Amino acid sequence: MLPASSPPTGLMGRERHLAAFTILLGIALSVLDATSITLGLPTMARDLGVPADQAIWVINAFQLAALVALLPVANWAERSSFRRVYLVGAALWGTASAVAGLADSLPLLMAARVAQGLGAAGLMAVNMALVRLVWPPAQLGRGVALSSVVVSLATVCGPLVAAAILSVSSWRWLFALNVPACALVLWLGWRTLPFNAPTPGLLRPSWLDMVLNAGLFSLLFLAADCVGRSLKSAAQRTQFLVQGALLLLAGLVVAVVHVRRQSRQAQPLLPLDLLRIPLFRLSMMTSVGSFAAQTIAYVVLPFLLLEAWHAPAAQAGFLMSCWPVGTFVAASLAGRWIGRYHNGWLGALGLAGQALGLAGLAWVASVGGPYLAVAACLLLCGLGFGLFQSPNNHTLITSAPPDRSGAAGGMLATGRLTGQTLGATLVAVVFAAHGHATEQSMAEALLVAAVLSALAAIASFARTRHPLQPL
Repeated sequence: MLPASSPPTGLMGRERHLAAFTILLGIALSVLDATSITLGLPTMARDLGVPADQAIWVINAFQLAALVALLPVANWAERSSFRRVYLVGAALWGTASAVAGLADSLPLLMAARVAQGLGAAGLMAVNMALVRLVWPPAQLGRGVALSSVVVSLATVCGPLVAAAILSVSSWRWLFALNVPACALVLWLGWRTLPFNAPTPGLLRPSWLDMVLNAGLFSLLFLAADCVGRSLKSAAQRTQFLVQGALLLLAGLVVAVVHVRRQSRQAQPLLPLDLLRIPLFRLSMMTSVGSFAAQTIAYVVLPFLLLEAWHAPAAQAGFLMSCWPVGTFVAASLAGRWIGRYHNGWLGALGLAGQALGLAGLAWVASVGGPYLAVAACLLLCGLGFGLFQSPNNHTLITSAPPDRSGAAGGMLATGRLTGQTLGATLVAVVFAAHGHATEQSMAEALLVAAVLSALAAIASFARTRHPLQPL
């Protein structure tokens, strides 16, 4: 049984507003970076003289580093303080951005992106823990919903900001502009973020546990990458699929060893103690399924709109923006409903809507249009996702004891990245089964996404059998 502890009381007035602005600014910057760099990949590859399949590792290096570091960083945050980890993460991210902006080779750029990923892990791992410190318990739902709104806005603005920068300047400015922004986050964070006491008696994880944790996520990520590369190379498809299967098998072996070691420890790096809490476990399942479904749609839609239907880039961008616009609207409302209705009901309703929207997209893809139906389905998906996300994040944070907020925040971010990796892998598997990206394969991938959303809705509904923590 996990020890009970009193919840944090939050900040008041101007202190809360400044601290919340600092946290939201860090969230916005990390999302803008993730959604804008992709647009600059073609020019990066051309300037650095590397093929496109190697340039994609500018994205992969960041994601892999963040995924590997999330749980160790969350453990460090509980042993020191959330404020310290946030500031170190922002400083590392800003420094690495400066190096990335000056990089004259792909290896140096990838190294800088790895450092950026480590810095981003510092921001992501403690983000929700800081939200819990800053907002009073009765208003925590509003703080979580506000974070979701900012993420939605940043998701919409990322490609627009990147397009504006690339239209007048070099891709290097995509990284260079992070430097003053990170300096502002550091200055504000130093002045406004609250202190918290470290968790008493929490020990540093062993090096073997750290290696197993890194090996587990690295092997699974590389297996997913091999499956994705099999789609792009017909001549080497079998080779990549075999490599992916071997990496996946190795990852499963490491997972068994890692979980068995962690289950025997009183203070595990992998927070199995939190997974024993039914609300937390079901919320993690809901998160992985929903983000996998979202990623499938985000990967399939550019193929469908640009390659299969030959839609103009501006029109495709407008259609895809319907999802985050819907998320923005629903997340704004969800913040008012948290505490009034059970989060399991809100999440189930939202994910059911997302499943219907994805099923509609699968049907539209199979019949070839129209664009208005695509916009309507994506708007429904966004509304459903926004209704799910804030209540789900609220449940993940509040179902963990206050002294385990760091681990809960690390697991929240790990669930999101795991779902995104799973979604991308499933798209590659469906496309590879058809030999290439056909309209039929795109429709099937979207149908898989609809099924994942429905399963996540069932997991969310199962939470209604368990009482929420009082606000």
